[in-house]
Amino acid sequence: MFPKNTWYVAATPNEIDEKPLGRTICGERIAFYRGEENKVAAVEDFCPHRGAPLSLGYVSEGKLVCGYHGLEMGCQGKTIAMPGQRVRGFPAIKAYPVVERYGFIWVWPGDAAQADEAKIPHMAWYDNPEWAYGGGLYHINCDYRLMIDNLMDLTHETYVHASSIGQKEIDETPCKTTVEGDTVVTSRFMSGIQPPPFWQMALRANHLADDVPVDRWQICRFTPPSHVMIEVGVAHQGHGGYDAPNDKKAYSVVVDFITPETETSIHYFWGMARKFNPADKALTASIREGQGKIFGEDLEMLERQQQNLLAHPERALLMLNIDAGGVQSRKILERVIAQEKQGAGPVSTSV
Repeated sequence: MFPKNTWYVAATPNEIDEKPLGRTICGERIAFYRGEENKVAAVEDFCPHRGAPLSLGYVSEGKLVCGYHGLEMGCQGKTIAMPGQRVRGFPAIKAYPVVERYGFIWVWPGDAAQADEAKIPHMAWYDNPEWAYGGGLYHINCDYRLMIDNLMDLTHETYVHASSIGQKEIDETPCKTTVEGDTVVTSRFMSGIQPPPFWQMALRANHLADDVPVDRWQICRFTPPSHVMIEVGVAHQGHGGYDAPNDKKAYSVVVDFITPETETSIHYFWGMARKFNPADKALTASIREGQGKIFGEDLEMLERQQQNLLAHPERALLMLNIDAGGVQSRKILERVIAQEKQGAGPVSTSV
């Protein structure tokens, strides 16, 4: 159903700063916490004593303490101590490779021997003074592939997001889909249009007029297992469009990390990395709020879509030209999953 020998975003650091976090990733119940020297750790969310969730416990001196009978667990899945008991013979539980990087906590839910930190995708905007970032997390009851489909076909913006980023020119402008190795790119370029409300706000935030014709672009880039980065923006017409200088455009990257929870639910880490007016914290908060509302509209649509698909499994879905990005992404996923089952190695997660 989904690749496991790969890196997924599991959490944001603030989620484990005060207590352990229990989260299911690709069907694996995992407890995340800060162990020795405040380093992030991840173990199976299962106490070897009585099966209690370790995530309901607490951390003491770098050890995860079960909240049921006080068993102390080490970062490698071995029991360290338990009040009044000898623990040498206690069975070990599974420990997961986990890394804190680029403002996220990444986990490898598959074969730990294949985990390679070099395969964590690079985030060029992280800790870069030219960029600002704000984002959030939604739990959505849908197949992770439905979210990939949604993000690789932005024609839905005209209808689902009509009051913010949608406009008729998206429908009227054909998109182009290409495949390069394990990367699928769907792009759409619109010329000489009026900016929709969200982009009017972005132009004003970059000290640009918001009532003149602009060139607008959407470049959606999928890489396995389930990352979608979308270059978006507008530039005053006549200055080069996508290649316009920074003082003539508002340019951003929509960041989408889709982490499967089960076959019909996901953890959706969304955000926007912005390359204009990065020092304005109020602007970052405003964009985050607006983007949260936009993705909230997607949430309802995707959950209702999933309910329909579960109710009618016999019905085949239509594949139109606008669906090419999602179709090609699914083909790559099918190949990656088949290779993993044959033991061909880990999934590349380059972005």
